[in-house]
Amino acid sequence: MPALLLFREQNLKNVGFQPSHYGLENHGLENIRTVYWNLSAAPLLEKAFLRQEGHMTKHGAFIALTGEHTGRSPNDRFIVEDDNTKDDVWWGEVNRPITPDHFQGVLEKIQKHLSGKDVFVQDCYCGANPSHRLRIRQISENAWHSLFARNMFIQPAAESLEAFEPEFTVIQAPSLLADPALDGTSSGTFILVNLTKRMILVGGSAYAGEIKKSIFSIMNYFMPAQGVLPMHCSANVGSKGDAAIFFGLSGTGKTTLSADSSRTLIGDDEHGWGDDGIFNFEGGCYAKTINLTHKAEPEIYELCHTFGSIIENVAMDPVTRELDFFDSRITENGRVSYDLTKDSNASATGVTGHPKNICYAYL
Repeated sequence: MPALLLFREQNLKNVGFQPSHYGLENHGLENIRTVYWNLSAAPLLEKAFLRQEGHMTKHGAFIALTGEHTGRSPNDRFIVEDDNTKDDVWWGEVNRPITPDHFQGVLEKIQKHLSGKDVFVQDCYCGANPSHRLRIRQISENAWHSLFARNMFIQPAAESLEAFEPEFTVIQAPSLLADPALDGTSSGTFILVNLTKRMILVGGSAYAGEIKKSIFSIMNYFMPAQGVLPMHCSANVGSKGDAAIFFGLSGTGKTTLSADSSRTLIGDDEHGWGDDGIFNFEGGCYAKTINLTHKAEPEIYELCHTFGSIIENVAMDPVTRELDFFDSRITENGRVSYDLTKDSNASATGVTGHPKNICYAYL
């Protein structure tokens, strides 16, 4: 019988898979207590429960409440305007500028904030097509946000993690607030995108959607130069290779339409269309759950009751731990995040040919 190796975690600097040789010092993060590298669902959930970041539902999913922010904060999102971006970004109410000095000031705050703390790191890919993908690193102070990144992005092979060097990094600290008077932000919440430093800073909001949408925004910037059209759409494909994409605003049914059990799901939200066809940017789904029923959407309903899934801002009975998808008192924007490998109807590759059908969903 093999010996059971016991260790005191607090005496270790690195826990998890072999850490990348490209360490956190490259992001200016020093004196970190313990770095949890690329942990899978089980150890991340253990950490999340021990740290009281959320609760377990009746069927073993993780449920988290995100407080003040139950959706994205577009008025708190800024892009650094510098010599590289001033002529390439469509500046306005959506793409609001912030100076490099203000970004640097917030970066130094977040570096100081994380010093002496545990952090969780996920090294992932964005883009199922190997010819059009970004190596991304997500660094967070919360275990459950690390699981969210692991659910939503594509996992490299374990043997490649030691050599992993990120092309873009998201540093997220929900408990850190900016000072608008000093930092050039609109409020204490901030989502700052620096396309030159290839870094995104998120603070003041625990809403997990800020992580995935910030990465989608940079794919919007980089993909057209590679001959790829980035699309906010869902996609699936039939048995004869008849791919379809579904456009529409949030909540209009893109995810529901793409989850047709008679067709193979490519992805539910973010895709690229290039010379080879279409491909999912993500490795997971982030579906709305309001009024969700097993009859209408059996695949998504089942995945809301699956270990490793994250339920965000959905009402739950504190005694039975049953979820109530019809209770909108927290928000109508309740969500579930799950790894696409858990969906038996999902494509194993996330790629397919050129679409033969293009649909627009609306209410």
